[in-house]
Amino acid sequence: MSNHRLPRKVIFNPELRRRGIYILPNLLTTAALFFGFYAIVMAMQGGFERAVVAIFVAMVLDGLDGRVARLTRTQSAFGAEYDSLSDMVSFGAAPSLVMYEWALRDLGRLGWIAAFIYCAGAALRLARFNTSLEVVDKRYFQGLPSPAAAALVAGFVWIVIDGGFSGSDCAVWAAVLVIFAGVTMVTNLRYYSFKDINLRKSVPFVMVALVALVFAVMALKPEMTLFAFFVFYALSGYVLALIRVLRRKHLQADQG
Repeated sequence: MSNHRLPRKVIFNPELRRRGIYILPNLLTTAALFFGFYAIVMAMQGGFERAVVAIFVAMVLDGLDGRVARLTRTQSAFGAEYDSLSDMVSFGAAPSLVMYEWALRDLGRLGWIAAFIYCAGAALRLARFNTSLEVVDKRYFQGLPSPAAAALVAGFVWIVIDGGFSGSDCAVWAAVLVIFAGVTMVTNLRYYSFKDINLRKSVPFVMVALVALVFAVMALKPEMTLFAFFVFYALSGYVLALIRVLRRKHLQADQG
């Protein structure tokens, strides 16, 4: 039997090279997935502070992978699907399981139903996002983004633990929060996406000073600062919707 080598042109076929995946953005997505999985493991072991910090780390990494892919022009269909699956673990399953293990378990059936509402809301939110990329306004998200919802849940756990309370002390509030976050993810409310911010554009000096002030406040009390920010962000969609309704009524009154 003779050995036949593949022709050189087959080995270096560009079509085969296109089937590969880009390492840098997908490496960041894998890191985000790891921290989401780590949060679940920590919750099962009772390490809730580590779990919530892991969720915030996953959120930062999730924000980086898309920007890195755009800056390096390494976007791909594989990366988009992989990012969505990673988000489901880090911002869907992880927050709901952390909250259930920390507080909702004491509520019995109501507890796991509340956790499921959040998890299902995250899944529906991600599915809708994946199927409406070409038709929505890039400046806004439709429904509360799953990373923001996860940060809202994780931030609540963090500040309560930091205050010296246990999950059983605020189980009802925890259930209300996860149901609110889960439902808000599947609403048609608009949330500012921050995607139109150009980091290469010059800004006034006061903006740089403001950013420095924000970092100083976060360093002083990170759990309270982050939770407050995401509470305001979650409520901003309802405020914007109310403003639009009032404007519409005002226009109708003027026309009438």
